[in-house]
Amino acid sequence: MMSLSTQGVVFLLAIVSLATCAQYSEARVKHENGVKSMVYLSPKITLHPGSVSNKTYYDIEFPKGHIAVKSFNAEVVDEAGNPVSLQQTYVHHWVAIRYYQRKGVKDDRIIAGNAGLCDHGRSQFFGMGSETRKTSTYVPDPYGIEVGNPLNDPAGDEEKWMFDIHAIDTRGAVDAIGCNECRCDLYNVTEDKDGLPLRPNYVGGLYCCYDGTQCKVKNGFKSVERNVYFKYTVKWVDWSDSVVPVKVFIFDVTDTWQHTGIHNCLFEYDVEKSATNNYTNIRKSSVSFPTAGDVIYGFAQQYIGGIGSALYGEDGSVICASKPIYGKGKDIGDEAGYIVGMSTCYPKPGSVKIAKGETVTLESYYSSKKKHTGVLGLFYILVAESS
Repeated sequence: MMSLSTQGVVFLLAIVSLATCAQYSEARVKHENGVKSMVYLSPKITLHPGSVSNKTYYDIEFPKGHIAVKSFNAEVVDEAGNPVSLQQTYVHHWVAIRYYQRKGVKDDRIIAGNAGLCDHGRSQFFGMGSETRKTSTYVPDPYGIEVGNPLNDPAGDEEKWMFDIHAIDTRGAVDAIGCNECRCDLYNVTEDKDGLPLRPNYVGGLYCCYDGTQCKVKNGFKSVERNVYFKYTVKWVDWSDSVVPVKVFIFDVTDTWQHTGIHNCLFEYDVEKSATNNYTNIRKSSVSFPTAGDVIYGFAQQYIGGIGSALYGEDGSVICASKPIYGKGKDIGDEAGYIVGMSTCYPKPGSVKIAKGETVTLESYYSSKKKHTGVLGLFYILVAESS
């Protein structure tokens, strides 16, 4: 049995440990010109050559309180904290989604998504893919993305955040780009994650590279397991009357609204190899914008083969155009053949407006010199609503 003196020492050590942890947590918050920032790590992601991890992580670390998010930057790192090359671990996509959870009830979750436009999915506030490292996410002053407002929490619920992270280990891959485009033949997949047969002529996309699938690697390549982490940095300011709130809108070029009147987003599509000398594939979709306001920021998201995207107003004016930045070398952040960033738009406040009910058209451009499977065409904008 533990003596009273020993119990006292243990208790004292526990108090010291808790105090140290609290100081360490507080020390991680940096302050610069009134902006706070903190660096977080996801749970570990275990990979081996050719493997796929596509998991959802609930209740991730995120700044607490009523705040205005100013930026959300991320990258994949190894156990030593070193950045990992896209040529080894391809970031197919990641999204950060807000949700409400009933206090004391583990699985009672309500998605508290962005302002639109898809009826199902695309509910993230933040998210990208391989372009994460070189795409600016900073929200200019005096604007901010409002989160943590207790007045918006449903009674008995608390606001939390979750990740969906899709990573593909292409070390030793027979065809790394084919693995990244989720070609079904390279994964030897004929059924989706629920065990249902793939639809006829489905040759590549998310249904072939779900969690636990394996892309083909070279014969004899040594399978070495490794742990990586998703490192993300959030910058924010405390909420005040001086912050102008902006809403997140995500357009999807596969949205069927103009044909069906329903925002049914199909999420992915294929680009066929061109049979002519015109090597630009153009896909379009139009929607009715649900509110009115000023566009503050925007960027597109595309996969390998993408050559740009643009959002047009009803009068044909360009709301925002965004082009991919392709790597040209071997250095991390400059991986040849990979999209390592997307250009962004920061219109002068008040210079780019969208009216309520205005028809907005998204165009997504891909090279069709070769076939591309499972591509996407998204456009992310921040809008300050008109008062």
